[in-house]
Amino acid sequence: MNTVLTPSSVPLPPASGAWREGDPAGRRQWYEREEPLALEAGGELPRVRLAFETWGRLAPDRSNAVLVLHALTGDSHAAGAAEPGHPTPGWWDGLIGPGRALDTDRWFVVAPNVLGGCQGSTGPSSRTPDGRRWGGRFPFLTQRDQVAAEAGLADALGIDSWALVVGGSMGGMRALEWAVSRPERTRALLVLVTAAAASAEHIAWANIQLHAIRSDPHWRGGDYHDAGPGLGPHAGLGLARRLAHITYRSEPELRTRFGRTPQGAEEPWNGGRYQVESYLDHHAAKLVRRFDAGSYVTLTQAMNSHDIGRGRGGTRTALSRVTARTLVAGVDSDRLYPLSQQSELAAGIPTADHLRVIESPCGHDGFLIELEQVAALVGELVG
Repeated sequence: MNTVLTPSSVPLPPASGAWREGDPAGRRQWYEREEPLALEAGGELPRVRLAFETWGRLAPDRSNAVLVLHALTGDSHAAGAAEPGHPTPGWWDGLIGPGRALDTDRWFVVAPNVLGGCQGSTGPSSRTPDGRRWGGRFPFLTQRDQVAAEAGLADALGIDSWALVVGGSMGGMRALEWAVSRPERTRALLVLVTAAAASAEHIAWANIQLHAIRSDPHWRGGDYHDAGPGLGPHAGLGLARRLAHITYRSEPELRTRFGRTPQGAEEPWNGGRYQVESYLDHHAAKLVRRFDAGSYVTLTQAMNSHDIGRGRGGTRTALSRVTARTLVAGVDSDRLYPLSQQSELAAGIPTADHLRVIESPCGHDGFLIELEQVAALVGELVG
């Protein structure tokens, strides 16, 4: 099995890239749920904490709150520079701030780290009331559980309804769940590059990633968090990231950017790499230092469970609950969540305008890259 460990001059990554008590807090704030959270699949979480970040100021009538929901390996740091506690810049930094589409002189923007995540929210790397880490004992979560936790955060902030709920990919699943399960709390909705339900192909791609992590000898059934540096399931997580990243981009982009070019002076026919291999290695190595394999498994399973119509009479009946003014958008080169899936959403939501298409060669990740086009969609809803 290939590894993602960096050269010996670079310190080995910790067993988990999760945020831990004692690490710099950065811009994080925390919401603590006082009562247990009952879970859709059964059982409960006795203690729930969500890390979140905010920008702007909440209006006296609390009418200017915007909820921003991140994708699989995102976190609460949607805007701002890399700094202690935040190893990477905000993933939507160009969208949030004074004078930007989500103008923080006007809007109070809230971005939580999802339940099950690893950057300050309750997840597999967190400690249970008995003092041990959850590890492999962490329960199965669904988007409905995650939104229930986020609703508790909204209650704690005194926000009765969101002026806008926006998210892409996994964040789009939760945004959709907000609008279906809590229509009275969602006044406008922007759903990007997601689907009404995880498809067989989504689940198939995810299955390979889950097997990669669980087959790593350092996985230890999910109980690896207190192992030493270099002893986490880094190889498995790195392989999962490589595979996922291919689905996030498009074939034409990879062909144009890399083609068959070797990496620097390396000779692929003599044990070296092609540029595209180096690119995937780079993203794998970055992820193992900032993310947790247990959270990757937990969140991927939650995404596989996504079905907005489950127990609600099917997709059409569920989508008919949406009352928010809605825009649904996809990326024309997305091979992970193709436009046909967003077309189904746009046709099924009674308050949705026609499907909007983001033009990008970058595939699924276009919703993170084509900020001018995303900003224009935000402006249509709340401009």
